[in-house]
Formats: sequence, structure tokens, C-alpha cells
Amino acid sequence: MPRSVNKVAAHQRKKKYFKLAKGYWGARSKVWTIAKHHVEKGLQYAYRDRRNKKRTFRSLWIVRINAAARANGTTYSRLMHGLKQKNIGINRKVLADIAMNHPSVFTTLVQSL
Repeated sequence: MPRSVNKVAAHQRKKKYFKLAKGYWGARSKVWTIAKHHVEKGLQYAYRDRRNKKRTFRSLWIVRINAAARANGTTYSRLMHGLKQKNIGINRKVLADIAMNHPSVFTTLVQSL
């Protein structure tokens, strides 16, 4: 009796990996073992960087808020402390957006503290 292998499932699995490897350079998109390795590594990076992106954006917002705060004669930490004392619940994303796109509103916010 001949050996039974599930060719259909194996082919679909390979097709899925090669589709994910589309656009990779050279053997990374053509050779099965190399493509499989690079796709898996890419998925690991994607998983990790979905979390790192949150950190990166938070630090960007803090830098923008600090720059705008210093332009208005205070610091980031004093500004955030003042907002907390006054119970003004604006998150850093919105605060950075206000600082970048509406500097006059940001100035009035700083002066209210």
C-alpha cells in the first residue's frame, strides 16, 4: 500500500507562507525553508512592535507637550501636576494634538493652572 501524505493541506500551508513572503528579496520569497524562517521572524517582529508602537507614541506625545509647555514658561512635569490638581482629565494624545495644532488653546490651558 502506498504511503499516504496529505498533499492538499501541505500545499495550502506552503501557499500561505509564500503569500506572506511576497516582496521579500531573493530566496526569502522563493525557497520554502528560507521563506518559512523569514515569515516567522517577521511575524515575531510584528507582534513585538505592536506593543513597542504604544511606547513610542507616548514618548512622542510627551516630547511635544514638553516643548509646548516650555514655550509657555513651564515644564512638562509641572504642567501634568497642575492638570491633575485641577482635575482636568485630558490624556497625553489629546494634549499633544492641542499643543501642535491649537497653540492658543494650549496657552490658555497653561495659564489656567
